[in-house]
Amino acid sequence: MSEPHLFPIKYSASLLSADFRRLGEAVREIESVGIDMLHLDIMDGRFVPNISFGPLVLEALREQTSLVFDTHLMIVEPERHIPQFIEAGSQIISVHVETCPHLHRTVQTIRSLGARPSVVINPATPVVAIEPILCEIDQVLVMSVNPGFAAQQFIPSVLEKVRQLRLMREARGLSFDIEIDGGINPETAAPAVEAGVNVLVSGSSLLRKDVPLEKTFAALRAAVEAAQRK
Repeated sequence: MSEPHLFPIKYSASLLSADFRRLGEAVREIESVGIDMLHLDIMDGRFVPNISFGPLVLEALREQTSLVFDTHLMIVEPERHIPQFIEAGSQIISVHVETCPHLHRTVQTIRSLGARPSVVINPATPVVAIEPILCEIDQVLVMSVNPGFAAQQFIPSVLEKVRQLRLMREARGLSFDIEIDGGINPETAAPAVEAGVNVLVSGSSLLRKDVPLEKTFAALRAAVEAAQRK
């Protein structure tokens, strides 16, 4: 992996896999073990089948933690709701290229409101769909499952898109993070990092009821560190 010192590994825990009866406690535990970000999956029942939660939940959690809020908008017309999520405490806003006919304008809006813009591509969406916007964003989120459900199986073919993004970033001297979301565990994290990912979202394998978070996170981090040594 080229120039790893420029792109340190970061971990983002998916709130969707937490116990919703004790969200505040779960978030504080996530922060206590050294995870960097909280991944917030916002679903509207239209772009994806499920409905999750909205800005009021983020606002309540913002008082509980200093974790970076890594907010993933799986919604149609995201530009209508972006200001509310930033006001609620989101520092990173990810929008799907598939939902944004005016992507450049949406990215500009995110940055003008003080958050870091990120663009998402689904497993069947090619990298070329976001190539014109790469110089304007802080992150690309590559979906390694089809969005809308937790605990899905990792799609290995998306790693080719990660490699393409890494090469584009190097060739153009850009500095966007490459994030991956979906089916990330110690087995899939290693090849993802080898391909060029530096931000890993993990949910169901990380936030388990039968294994302490400290132990699951240590296993994930050990796998990543082993991959980096190759």
